[in-house]
Amino acid sequence: MKRTTVKLPDETDARLRHEAERRGITISELTREAIQAHLGAQRTLGAAAAGRSGRRDISERIEEILAKEVTPSP
Repeated sequence: MKRTTVKLPDETDARLRHEAERRGITISELTREAIQAHLGAQRTLGAAAAGRSGRRDISERIEEILAKEVTPSP
């Protein structure tokens, strides 16, 4: 696990400490949860294995394949 230093405004720091205390967890744990929630879950693309599919038209259909797997961000 890596250590990262983050500078927060006083009010944000106070809210962070209050929420961690309220939930009975460490500030580090709450911060990790918040960052994970913001970044979203990691996912893999099924199209990454397209080269092992046995199909010969993958290079011609790659845009179609990726469009089915990747949802554009709002």
